[in-house]
Amino acid sequence: MANTNSAKKRIQIAERNRLQNKTYKSTVRTLVKNCFVASETFEREPVEEAKADLQKIFNSAFSKIDKAVKKGVLHKNTGANQKSRLSTALKKATKDENAN
Repeated sequence: MANTNSAKKRIQIAERNRLQNKTYKSTVRTLVKNCFVASETFEREPVEEAKADLQKIFNSAFSKIDKAVKKGVLHKNTGANQKSRLSTALKKATKDENAN
């Protein structure tokens, strides 16, 4: 247990930051999952409306990942890896659409 006031304050700050980081990571995971679901949906039914939704979801996920890296919630290599996975899924979904 902390003895000094500064140590007690650091514990409070660390807990606050942990909860903020947890919500940020959870949001990123949810957006990434939504991207994969949207790309599967678009692969099954390549409709123009689905393509617009797909692009919108991918843009928001990329933005959130970049912000998480900037704030230090995610390591830059982790963010790059996730963005690479998303880009691959997007290219795969749109490639099949172009072939049809």
